[in-house]
Amino acid sequence: MTPVDETPVRVGVFGLLGSGNLGNDGSLEAVLGYLRAEHPEAVVDALCGGPEVVAARYGIPATRLHWYRGEYRTASRAGAIAGKALGKLVDAFRTAAWVRRHDVVIVPGMGVLEATLPLRPWGFPYSLFLLCATGRLFRTRVALVGVGATAIADRPTRALVRRSARLATYRSYRDTQSRDAMRAMGVDTARDEIYPDLAFALPTPPAGGPDGLSVPPGPVCVGVMDFHGSNDDRARSEEIHRRYLDGTTRFVRALAEDGRPVRLLTGDACDAPVVAAILDAVDSPLVTAAEAATLADLMKEMAAAETVVATRYHNLICALKVGTPTLALSYAAKSDALMDRMGLDAYCHPAREVDADRLLEQFRELEKQSAELRHILAERNLVAARQLKDQFIALTAALFPATGHGHARTRQETP
Repeated sequence: MTPVDETPVRVGVFGLLGSGNLGNDGSLEAVLGYLRAEHPEAVVDALCGGPEVVAARYGIPATRLHWYRGEYRTASRAGAIAGKALGKLVDAFRTAAWVRRHDVVIVPGMGVLEATLPLRPWGFPYSLFLLCATGRLFRTRVALVGVGATAIADRPTRALVRRSARLATYRSYRDTQSRDAMRAMGVDTARDEIYPDLAFALPTPPAGGPDGLSVPPGPVCVGVMDFHGSNDDRARSEEIHRRYLDGTTRFVRALAEDGRPVRLLTGDACDAPVVAAILDAVDSPLVTAAEAATLADLMKEMAAAETVVATRYHNLICALKVGTPTLALSYAAKSDALMDRMGLDAYCHPAREVDADRLLEQFRELEKQSAELRHILAERNLVAARQLKDQFIALTAALFPATGHGHARTRQETP
């Protein structure tokens, strides 16, 4: 075998990126920051849900994840059903062709191995399986970096997720329970490590208002979610949603009646109707909605707040990263694990059963402990930063074997 000239490493990023979920895009931004700092010679592109957004916002070429544009719309007519079915076949060839052009593919964070929200096996689990299977076929290194996982009850979904994880070259998780879940599903996790969520690697905005200006004391950020329960809650999803919306609305109304200004935040485009419903029900000039296009925007809002109450996982991360005392409306064990990691495990409230009176009690206790909690968060954030440096060092060792000047790839030919 003889070495040939060094060529730039071809790196692909993969996932539901640019599709309206700010947490997913934040994970992508963190990985792009790592690649640009540590592997500036790498040629990067994406296979993703929103290629136009990814290309415009992050300056990398991007290809649509699904051939069929109606992939995430409910198919009720014969034509739509046929289109989806044909799309699955076409996507197998499209994914294979894309993977084959790369040396490395990174799946940046996200809950790609979990079912904490409703999903079907032929949706993203199928897409992830295609990625990992073709990666193994073409010897392209596929890395699941800082991902979330849960034990999955649905057998087809569990089978696809388990097989995808086994086929990946590298895996790391954002919490212990994710690694435990994959081990319970039959994946050998002996060499898999745990690091903080990738979003903790993003820059932290300065304290003060969204534009860096000082603000009067007292604003409360309330991050809401179009929450309908987990993949196992489909039969009672509307009941869960009504209870969540009612409890959250009552809580926001109580804050406004106390004279507290409230900023409603989202983490995904699908959360907008929840904001609209709360604004309509409360009808107070003290309650306003923020328009955030990125996690950086969310962090600026939360840095200006005195306190945060939030549901979405990456809303919590934004608040904790900027050091603002935070109460979690927890919809999954990952939220509890995150709050525990950051020293705020006493401030969790179940999103499935929001009790406005109890939530107010917890909120007031949180505010009493504000100074101490800010100190705890500052310390925990320093730890998270150090751990993510270790994550990126490990990722370089796994995906970019050092040759020459340390980052270039040396190909080998078979005689």
